[in-house]
Amino acid sequence: MKAASLFAAAAAAVAVIAPAVVWGQANKAAAVPVDWSKRVTVTPQGGFLMGNPAARVKLVEYASFTCPHCADFASQAKGPLAARVRTGKLSFEYRSFVLNGIDLTATLVARCAGPAGFFPLSDRLFATQPQWVNRISGLSQAQKDQLKALPEGERLNRLAQIGGITQMATQVGVTPQRAKACLADKAALERLGTMYEAASALGVQGTPTFFINGTMVHAHSWAELEPMIAKAGG
Repeated sequence: MKAASLFAAAAAAVAVIAPAVVWGQANKAAAVPVDWSKRVTVTPQGGFLMGNPAARVKLVEYASFTCPHCADFASQAKGPLAARVRTGKLSFEYRSFVLNGIDLTATLVARCAGPAGFFPLSDRLFATQPQWVNRISGLSQAQKDQLKALPEGERLNRLAQIGGITQMATQVGVTPQRAKACLADKAALERLGTMYEAASALGVQGTPTFFINGTMVHAHSWAELEPMIAKAGG
């Protein structure tokens, strides 16, 4: 075969093969499953939802950042819960049920992180709960009296600084200035009050309280909750 013919045949082969390779790569990329655990949205109820909004099983947790049982659940469920959410069959929504002033401070800063930073900061707050709660609750009476004399926004900002919450928030992109603004946001404060009232109307009295597909379930740990989720198809 002449060199020119050889080159022509090679070119023709490449012309046939190349599109097939590109087509195969495109289909391979399309076949990569969506990692729903990376998708976070804010719900109309004010919660942060991780996962597929159209998931077959919808898990809602009413929680408080100062609740030790909530911290235990966060530690136990983090890995296995994300694994189930990743498939798109289960969604997980965190709704704040604020219990006290310390919790209010942490909640306002966590919500300030938005969808991208809410769960990473929440994980950090739960993992270090004893440290930052003790820093704030361990203030002397004189220090507490001084804080009470401050306007609400300034008082909450000072509590966040004392607890180290402001510093933790910088790790997810919330600057101290942004945190201060969120802690003085009256609309955000009112939103949490509305969420508390809505939760109370549903029968929520403490934390953590869980709902699966709109029905309250009697579970307080991942070990109790996991079989219920599996039974529901999640």
